[in-house]
Amino acid sequence: MSKEKLSRRNFSKTIGAAAGASAFGFQFVPGHVWGANSRIQIAGIGSGGKGKADLAGSAKAGMHVTALVDVVDARKLAIRGGKDSKKLRSRLSSMGHARDTYSDAKFYTDYREMFHDMGDKIDAVTVSTPDHHHFHASVMAMKAGKHVYCQKPLTHGIWEARMLTKLAKETGVKTQMGNQAHANSHMRRVVELLRAGIIGKVSEVHAWTNRPIWAQGFDVTPPAETPPEGIDWEQWIGPAPWVDYSSKIAPFSWRGWWNFGTGALGDMACHIMDLPYWGLGLTSPVSVQAKQEGGTKLSAPINSTIEYDFANEGVKLHWYDGQIGALFDSENWRLNKGEFNRPDEKILEGVNYKEFGSVIVGDRGKLFFNRKNDTWFVKPSSALAEIKEWPEKSVPRAKGDDNYAEWLEAIEGKVERGQSDFAYAGPFTETILLGCVAQQNPGEKLKWDAGSLSFKGREDLNPIVRREYRKGWEIEV
Repeated sequence: MSKEKLSRRNFSKTIGAAAGASAFGFQFVPGHVWGANSRIQIAGIGSGGKGKADLAGSAKAGMHVTALVDVVDARKLAIRGGKDSKKLRSRLSSMGHARDTYSDAKFYTDYREMFHDMGDKIDAVTVSTPDHHHFHASVMAMKAGKHVYCQKPLTHGIWEARMLTKLAKETGVKTQMGNQAHANSHMRRVVELLRAGIIGKVSEVHAWTNRPIWAQGFDVTPPAETPPEGIDWEQWIGPAPWVDYSSKIAPFSWRGWWNFGTGALGDMACHIMDLPYWGLGLTSPVSVQAKQEGGTKLSAPINSTIEYDFANEGVKLHWYDGQIGALFDSENWRLNKGEFNRPDEKILEGVNYKEFGSVIVGDRGKLFFNRKNDTWFVKPSSALAEIKEWPEKSVPRAKGDDNYAEWLEAIEGKVERGQSDFAYAGPFTETILLGCVAQQNPGEKLKWDAGSLSFKGREDLNPIVRREYRKGWEIEV
């Protein structure tokens, strides 16, 4: 193929034709030479926002940033007038910080072009895009033999999560999902304690968040705006259904759009549900049901309470998000405040819900947990007095409690795997995203068949489980 820069149209045809091949049309050699002073060369796909933190974490762990990808070219950015121009300019201009920090890295607005140009010069990628690009960027990387660190939720759709799990196993690349608290030693210790039965047989889990802090619950598409110069909107939309540019979609409020994000549930459950899913060895629920306010065909709800029934493990998990009574303000495109959606007092027993994110209920007591702080405790404390022998450590600890360092050590062969690799994160993400389907069908108990990746008696929901991609973005794994 010519070294000349590929047009996007031709590149799309190239990857489309190669999609069924085992390597997506890419077979690259590593970008480094192994040795005492070798460094893993990485590309940051999504270099602003969360991408900035992922790049900083990877660099601090010891990797070298060789390429940057972002649909916002901050050096060409031009925003003129308008009610929200100051806020928009502030958010978008921050996208250029990574380019100043990693000044020798080559910059792209299209990760497909980056893979074509830099494929033999990189070993790994961080994927820090909006949810709807996670799958495509990760597939391309793994098919090219590149290690992948992907932000949460791992994918936008359930089928995508299953496929990334499969592909990671087939390619053998080292992977990690960006639920950073998974690397905390205090979480890993509590996982060990739960497995040892510290609170007895568990029957219930309650987990909550105050999110969304962005607009959700809207039922109309905002008026189209002219994209500011320096934003590649065609690439931002990527595989998702087309919507004209609006500052009410990007760069911040995309999480509330079903086309691009997965709402408060997708944003926060990968953090907050992590401990119970991991520590209790949960698999797939047999059913899921949502009660909520404000959900629409376009947007995730203003608040929701979701019940996951893990009948095989004898556990029911209850998820709470948003604020009760909050309203969507269409004029200012934001949510007004309401009352925090949380478990009732019978569950909390006077514990300050703002200081914790979950409570796990066993037949000997309750365990309250906050992923950010080592402040977990058991109520009643007398349950701990009955423990005659504390369990030994059984979960490997991450170097420096850092999931970027753990990912690097997996790449270098110093540890077998990152504990939040796609073998774990894929099934976990599938479970979380089942709740998003329930939010789009509120009130109905949806019965899930994990083996066939389908809802029993609801074939009409298959397009949500596996959606079609926009022309030019078709892909097979």
